Amino acid sequence: MNPTDPQGVTGKLAGWLQDFRLEQAPAAARERAKALTLDGLGCALVGAQLPWSRTAARIVQRFEGAGERTVIGWGTRTSAPGAALLNGTFIQGFELDDYHPLGPLHSASIVLPALLACAEGMPCVSGRKFLEAAMAGYEVGPRVGMALHGAEMLSRGWHSGSVFGTHAAAAAAGKLLDLDAARFEDALGLAGTQSAGLMAAQYEAMCKRMHHGFSARNGLYAAVLAEGGYTGIKRVFERDYGGFLSTFGEGHAPDAAQVTDGLGERWEVQRIVIKPYAAMGGIHSPLDALFEIGRQRKLVASEIARIEVDVGHAVYHHGWWEPQRPLTPIGAQMNIGYALAVAVLDGAAMVAQFAPGRIDADDVWALLPRVAVRHDAEFDKLGITGRGRCRVAVTFTDGRRLEVNRMAQRAIESPQPTEEVAAKFRELTTPILDTGRRDAIVAMTLALEDLPDIRELLALLAPPVASPFGD
Repeated sequence: MNPTDPQGVTGKLAGWLQDFRLEQAPAAARERAKALTLDGLGCALVGAQLPWSRTAARIVQRFEGAGERTVIGWGTRTSAPGAALLNGTFIQGFELDDYHPLGPLHSASIVLPALLACAEGMPCVSGRKFLEAAMAGYEVGPRVGMALHGAEMLSRGWHSGSVFGTHAAAAAAGKLLDLDAARFEDALGLAGTQSAGLMAAQYEAMCKRMHHGFSARNGLYAAVLAEGGYTGIKRVFERDYGGFLSTFGEGHAPDAAQVTDGLGERWEVQRIVIKPYAAMGGIHSPLDALFEIGRQRKLVASEIARIEVDVGHAVYHHGWWEPQRPLTPIGAQMNIGYALAVAVLDGAAMVAQFAPGRIDADDVWALLPRVAVRHDAEFDKLGITGRGRCRVAVTFTDGRRLEVNRMAQRAIESPQPTEEVAAKFRELTTPILDTGRRDAIVAMTLALEDLPDIRELLALLAPPVASPFGD
């Protein structure tokens, strides 16, 4: 069946989703999709037994009850919506997961939980079919984000990815369910009407961790409802009154053409960034700049008089406020000042630097007042290419001043090859599961096309893991 308007933006996207086959994507895009999937699974394993994840898991499983869908890293099962919600919450649990720099969302935390929950309800889903569906989701999410001018959503106080992530989950699950173009149109409409997420969650709320899980669950529901014949908003991207772009994009001229621009020719999965730091994506460029200064002169806290950071509008509003003690882990991972202060002291910005005990340490709070963060409006004039720009200057007590300017973070300028992504997976998971299981997950994920049934991978993900905090 055809969508309402096959030549409209929604119709074109629905038609592409219906017709897309894995072999249509170039080898480099398929390889990146597997690396992104591996990174997301690693983040889920790390996030599964964090304190706030445990709270979520206890509540959701008590409320949803027992079921047939795997809760990663717990050795338990719950309902399909509950599993999608929790597994998405785990992947986003410690700010280690991917993001797209132009249509900012965390793709793996939305796409993978919806797919895993959906696949377990089907007789057999091959790894090849799973990868094909994942790629559909990886392509859709950033495109919808770019239609809303991406970072504009952050500047306006929306948690961008949880607003347009529902479409990514619906596209992925819909592909797994073999929806036709008409049903995909319904799924996209059902997804758009469930979009939400307020960025004030970044300061202290546990729910920041759950926002993309909500989107994974809601997108899964959208696909399942559409498959069953439940109709959604038609032409959801084109509607003037109450449409997705007209409503969420009110006042900042959304560009619907971005949804299908280069569809099937330019692969957004290759622009998705895999994080080298456990912090909000906008902080990565300042961290790169700080470490570059550290290579010019060793950074010693007692020798630093001042650290000045200049960033664009979206990063400033997303990543800067005067931190107050005590600071929660989510607040620390979103705050430029904290991240740079602890990076000076520890020479790193990974799991240990954002553990509760480290956050409340006196040496961090002694250095924090010497970090100044400013909004440089000149960066905003560069458009989308300037959103990741930053200037970091360190003035030392002997009067020397070192400054580094960056247009973007290093993982955008030079994306990590698959071997480096696998190395990150091993580094993160070695403390929380045995090496045999760890290596089996890596091997199976990077050879997804050869996997007869995705349940083999789920069997490796399901058993309990330890907490990265050792508690």
